Amino acid sequence: MANSSKKILVIGSSGQIGTELVEGLRQRFGTEAVVAGDIKEPQVKQEGPFVMVNAMDRHGIERILDKYGITEVYLLAALLSATAEKDPAFAWKLNMESLLIILELAREGRIQHVYWPSSIAVFGPSTPKDRTPQHTITEPSTVYGISKKAGEGWCNYYRHRYGVDVRSLRYPGLIGWKSAPGGGTTDYAVHIFHEAVKHGRYTSFLGPKSTLPMMYMPDAIRATIELMEAPAERITVHTAYNLAGISFSPEEIAAEVAKRIPGFVMDYAPDERQAYADSWPRSIDDGDARRDWGWQPRYDLPAMVEDMLRHLKPRLQASHKEHV
Repeated sequence: MANSSKKILVIGSSGQIGTELVEGLRQRFGTEAVVAGDIKEPQVKQEGPFVMVNAMDRHGIERILDKYGITEVYLLAALLSATAEKDPAFAWKLNMESLLIILELAREGRIQHVYWPSSIAVFGPSTPKDRTPQHTITEPSTVYGISKKAGEGWCNYYRHRYGVDVRSLRYPGLIGWKSAPGGGTTDYAVHIFHEAVKHGRYTSFLGPKSTLPMMYMPDAIRATIELMEAPAERITVHTAYNLAGISFSPEEIAAEVAKRIPGFVMDYAPDERQAYADSWPRSIDDGDARRDWGWQPRYDLPAMVEDMLRHLKPRLQASHKEHV
């Protein structure tokens, strides 16, 4: 179903979420209704408009808003947990400045609706680990988490102070096959599939028992669009909604992969990302999202592993043939 009045700009469209979100939005609203924008070219060739845009360049963003008559912005540009730790000052600058530019443009009436992703990284070592509540202690231990916590506060402020319609989800670790992950602590759960198909073996940078909240990308994209489609009066959380899919450990996903790739071996060599993982919850209570706008995940662990391998195997085998 196309909605001709809606014109969407996705900033950070070439990343792991952006690649699939652009596709999902175009299926929903039409190819021309969604403008993809990033500082780098897309990883995956897509039909539809693409613009080069720096998330910290307000004037550049304004020109795009005017040129395409943009009504809605999905701001995905960010440095993720592991990458951000290498340059904390720049991570803070990018993650905050980009958000404040978009919130200001919305306050001025230049944009009607804003989506900005938060993350389970807002939680920290003092947060309850199991079925982490919507409203709980948030003392993040990474610069990424600090910026997401601050961003949630800004979203809440602009909503209550200026009436800006800005919505957010606390994504768990996201797993998809269409594009490369972006340097997060949960990326092992994507790498495992690639290495299992190519080499039958993978070394995890998290230990075997590190249970974390995860989600298959189709569920995450659907949740994002469903949240933005929900009537404004149904939205009661103006920081960011908890969102849950599947919780599992490296050894659990390895066992599922081994059922489908006989002889697969998982090794473990925890690195600095282990400390980030240890500070995060094991499972999330997303009751508010379920109650307010009917959220319901569709994929469990076996279904996700099955679907990932079904798509990745032919793709990686074709890529291998090209390079032989």
